[in-house]
Amino acid sequence: MPSSPLRSRPSFPVAERPVARVAGSVFGVAFALLALSVLSCAPKAGGPGGGGFKMPPTPVEVADVRSQVVRDEFHAVGSIESDDNIQVVSEVSGAVRELPFTEGQAVASGAVLAQLDDREYAADAKRTEAQRVLAAANFDRSEKLFEQNAIAASERDNAKAELAVAEANASLAKVRLEKTRIRAPFDGAVGARKVSVGTYVREGDAITDLARLSTLKVSFAAPERLLAELKPGRTVQVSTPAFPGQRFDGQLSVVNPMLDADTRTVRLVARIPNTGGRLRPGLSADVSIAVAERAKGLTIPDEAVFAEGSQNFVYVVKADSSVARTAVQLGTRDSSRVEIVHGLEAGQRVVSAGHQKLFDGAHIMPVSGQ
Repeated sequence: MPSSPLRSRPSFPVAERPVARVAGSVFGVAFALLALSVLSCAPKAGGPGGGGFKMPPTPVEVADVRSQVVRDEFHAVGSIESDDNIQVVSEVSGAVRELPFTEGQAVASGAVLAQLDDREYAADAKRTEAQRVLAAANFDRSEKLFEQNAIAASERDNAKAELAVAEANASLAKVRLEKTRIRAPFDGAVGARKVSVGTYVREGDAITDLARLSTLKVSFAAPERLLAELKPGRTVQVSTPAFPGQRFDGQLSVVNPMLDADTRTVRLVARIPNTGGRLRPGLSADVSIAVAERAKGLTIPDEAVFAEGSQNFVYVVKADSSVARTAVQLGTRDSSRVEIVHGLEAGQRVVSAGHQKLFDGAHIMPVSGQ
């Protein structure tokens, strides 16, 4: 039978094996010495480092819990309107002879805004006045004759009636003559001219616009839940983008007795004095009304509050510069501060910026926030 091939195994000379064992032992000893060296560098318990490595305090901004007046305010967007805004029209027909006003300027009550050609009206006034004088003379004669029994009572009554008609005609002619001078019915500012000199206008044709600007009104709406709080006479503050940073005080004057059935809101009107004449009808208005006020409300910066689920928290700074996570209940909120209804006391300090890096019990380096 043919012999099966033999598998050869690697063999090492006998002299090489002790050398490998010695090299492995040397490497193990070196590794053990290195580990001991590393362990010896760590702080020991009871040494200067305390019980081991400690995190340095975290620099954060802090703020005081402040006691101040807190107002619950209702805010709405409205529109500024003139308290009186009319279109000045001609009440008689005639050609425009003068327009003695400057567009866009203030005018006083009674100022002439347009003068029509009045020659026909003046002549008619003279004619009717002459008829009135004649009728008065005829009535005086009839009175004397009647006293002398020279005429019947009916003739005297006719003379009296003719005098009354003549007086009425004379009065009507005078009124028409006066209406050729179109006057401002109240103090205000006039708009642009709608006619030119020489234009023939008829009854009802517009001459210009006139708006009362000394007092303006602001129209806005409020939800039905505030109806009991919004009464005429309540103070209203108005601001507008045209004058940023400025507030105009007024009073609520009208609460519409009917609510809008679709929106469940009530229409309101507030009136504000236009001191200096800066405001103009048509401007948008941000309206705020204080519906409640607390003299000693507690407030903190808005950014100090963080939420987890449905609960709000702040980090309260303790005497040892550590922080404690504290649940709070919020009240009124504005653009920069928030009222704390429950959870804090006046005089405490809270972390206002940097709380994302903290945990309950962490130590901080307080930095006053601006």
